[in-house]
Amino acid sequence: MSGPTPLAGIKVTEFTHMVMGPTVGHILAGLGAEIVRVEPIGGDRTRRLKGSGAGYFPMYNRGKSSICLDLKSEDGLAVARDLIASSDVLVENFRPGALDRLGLDYESCAKANPRLIYCSEKGFLPGPYEKRTALDEVAQMMGGLAYMTGPPGQPLRAGASVIDVTGGMFGVIGILAALEERHRTGRGQKVTASLFETTIYLVGQHMAQYAVTGTPAAPMPARVSAWAIYDVFETRDEPVFIGVVTDALWEKFCRLFGLDGLWADKSLRENNARVDARDRILPEIRPIIARMTASEVIAKLDGTGLPFAPIGRPEDMFDDPHLAQGGLEDVTFEDGTSARLPTIPLEMNSQRIGSAHELAAPGRDARAVLDWLGYDEEKAEVLIASGAVGASD
Repeated sequence: MSGPTPLAGIKVTEFTHMVMGPTVGHILAGLGAEIVRVEPIGGDRTRRLKGSGAGYFPMYNRGKSSICLDLKSEDGLAVARDLIASSDVLVENFRPGALDRLGLDYESCAKANPRLIYCSEKGFLPGPYEKRTALDEVAQMMGGLAYMTGPPGQPLRAGASVIDVTGGMFGVIGILAALEERHRTGRGQKVTASLFETTIYLVGQHMAQYAVTGTPAAPMPARVSAWAIYDVFETRDEPVFIGVVTDALWEKFCRLFGLDGLWADKSLRENNARVDARDRILPEIRPIIARMTASEVIAKLDGTGLPFAPIGRPEDMFDDPHLAQGGLEDVTFEDGTSARLPTIPLEMNSQRIGSAHELAAPGRDARAVLDWLGYDEEKAEVLIASGAVGASD
């Protein structure tokens, strides 16, 4: 796949691990930026995570070059400084102060490169919590998202790293805004995005609900929906979600499923009345849906304008016919195996955004990066032989 490259020529140095920081680089790479990922000697430990972390590295590190540096050595640190001095953007998501202790704080980097946009992805923006270590799950628990996701009294994290990924997206927004401002001022700036404040933004709708109504929002499994029919319905085989979100769709729904008695009840013609009558309406509807298969229900609903959804699983998405139209791209892993993983969900000029389709082995691009920085071959080999720079041969 080849797609639009609006950020072609933008050079990014990335000091990241896990999900939040790598997400920033992956999106920028998909938009055409050149990403040099700085890893410790031997490679980022995220590469070797198991269990639910096994997909972090391949998902968020496509389209990047890799150089391994020993940042505890003067030579390795010097290479990092040269990279930063030659970059448009730096992205980092390590513990507060980690890069500062190496002399790679924003002020020092900006002194060497005034045009640098320095993006820090942190747990918290400035305040009492800013020195705490945060993870996606910590932010979900603190910020109310886990409370809203699970049943009452049973907080439950969302089923994906939604805060890491969304926090990374906010970082990209900040970088793009800073690049635009740099066009006018000629100067870069520091951009900071955070897990906790990202969570608060996402639960803001529930905060606003409380501000408007004076009633705390109930967790999603116990909420009073804004619509009478906005539920998962059992069928003869697989469950299906159906939503009836307008009065016109209520009429259509009743006619599709032969609910003549409900449509004849004029007291149910308006949405709020139907919400009040949910306990009467749903017992009439569920048995009708339950006599059908999921495919029969979907066939009846498809093309009607009624919202519906089969209950998909992540592994089902590999064979989804819609995603086959450009929503997945071939990715080759370090061991030579391949899979189809999600593309960046954007289209520009009627073309899907794509990124390079290989995952770089740790240090694969060391010599190329050193050459780009102007190091001659002899100096590069000395750095590699000393262990300051790791290279995969």
